[in-house]
Order: sequence, then structure tokens, then C-alpha cells
Amino acid sequence: MSTAMKSTRDAYGECLVELSADPRIVVLDADTSVSTRTNKFAAKCPDRFFNVGCAEQNLVATAAGFAYAGKTAIATAYAIFATGRPWEQIRNFVAHDKLNVKIIVTHAGLTNGPDGASHHSLEDIAALRVIPNMTIIVPADAEEAKQAIRAAVEHPGPCYIRLSRAESPVIFGPSYKFELGKGVVLRDGRDLAIIATGNMVAKALEAAEILEKKGINARVINISTIKPIDREIVLNAARETGAVVTAEEHNAIGGFGGAVAEVLGAGQPVPVEFVGVRDRFGQTGETEELYETYGLTAEKIVEASKRVLSRKRG
Repeated sequence: MSTAMKSTRDAYGECLVELSADPRIVVLDADTSVSTRTNKFAAKCPDRFFNVGCAEQNLVATAAGFAYAGKTAIATAYAIFATGRPWEQIRNFVAHDKLNVKIIVTHAGLTNGPDGASHHSLEDIAALRVIPNMTIIVPADAEEAKQAIRAAVEHPGPCYIRLSRAESPVIFGPSYKFELGKGVVLRDGRDLAIIATGNMVAKALEAAEILEKKGINARVINISTIKPIDREIVLNAARETGAVVTAEEHNAIGGFGGAVAEVLGAGQPVPVEFVGVRDRFGQTGETEELYETYGLTAEKIVEASKRVLSRKRG
């Protein structure tokens, strides 16, 4: 893992410029273009950029209209507003009719720290995971974000991509190949599997290093496509290690950990521990302070790993 840091929202802005040559693409924003980095596309292609104002229901409905007209519509806002306010439009227009709308959000999880509870999105994965036809992607770093966005643009139908405001460690180099619907083993191990998504992947790798010094061999898996989830990599990890820890920057109820647990419950039941926000709203603070407060740290993954090993059969 590199010591370099970069936010996935910055990668998004760069990627939009790279994609701007595609005349199919239109980008819509809800008056947050500087923060979401869609302003870079707006400067490049002002005739294909649309600011709908602080009206996220209109954002999604207008994107749906462009998709009906044959465009690839990218709708962007802060995660909490892009999923909470227009949930009905996402369900009834975009997902029901399998429209080619890509809802790409920034400021997800706790990375919008100083703006407080109203701006933290800790429920969005759960809210959208229950909607049929919806693909959900949470990239682990800037490089994976770029590749995931390109893949989503080429993938027919609705996609939700969750990006962050804060900088995070760069994990992947240009040689990395993102594949929609596939997880990646980043570190092999036999004692347990730490399965993480988004910003928690870097913390999972850090936790594995701490565990190694304690004589515990942890497998680390990055699952960026939460829906459809890579069932095979989850089931193999459970069969081969016998214990699983999940890690996500989201409410532990109904999110990524729940998706992993559903796979395990149906195919390979093993002890599972969940690292995530424990049924709480966010609060004002700097990102790393909030990670500490809400238990989203490598140390908490280590503690969860020890607990799950104590429950491991045989």
C-alpha cells in the first residue's frame, strides 16, 4: 500500500474530463459542483452540464429523462441528499425501467466531518441495496474509483457509486484491473478473512499487519461491488478460513456487512463480526477523529478479529 493520499472525489473529477469526449454523456449536479468536482466537466463541456439547483428529486427525474432520450446520464450530489430525498424517483423511474442513469455521489460516510449529522450518509447502501436492478459500487481508492466509473458508464442500467470527500491511501497502481461484480484478495491468510469495502480497505490491510505481529494470519479481501456481490470470493474465504470480519464506513445495520452475512448464512455459515457504525447518526468533527469515535480503525478490526477467532469452530 502506497503512502500517497488522494480522495476518490478528486479522481472522479479527473475521470469526468477523460470521459468528456463521449457525446453520450451528460452530467447533472445539485448545486454542489465545486465540492463534487463535476465543475471540471462543466468547464470542458458546458453544453452537456446541467445544474438543477438544490433539488435532488429533480436531479434524478431529469437524469431519467435524458436516459429515456438515449443519453448516459450522470447525476451527482452529496451522498445523503442524492439518496434520501429522491429515493422514490430512483426506485420508480431509474431502477424500475432499468434506465442508464449513474448516480455518483461524494461526501459519503463520515468524511464530510465538519458539516455534521445532517450531511453524513451512513444509511445509503442499505437504502439502495433493497431496490431491484441497482448496481452499487464503493471504490477502495482513487485508481479503483476511476476504473469503476468507466465500467459503470459502459454497463447498461442503473449504477450507484459512493465516493468520499477526504483523502485516503492509494492502494492500487495503474496496472490494477477493476472488474464489475468481482472482489479481490489483497493479502492471503488462513486464520480468518477480513472483508472490507471503501475507505476501510486500507484500514483492513493495516489491521492485518498488526495481527501478523501477533501470530495471526489474516486474509484481506476488497469487495467494491456490493451489489451484485461476489458470492464466490466470500464463500471461499469462509470455507478456507472459518471466520469473517467485515468492515465498512456505514451503519452496520443493512449495509455491506449485512450483504456478506446473507451470503454466508445461505451458503457457508461461520462466525462473523461487523466493524461499522453502530446505529448512530454522525456528528461534527474531523474525519480521523470521527473514525476513532465511531470505531472505524485498524485497532477495532484487530479487536473484532480476536473476537471472531474465539468463536471459530475447531
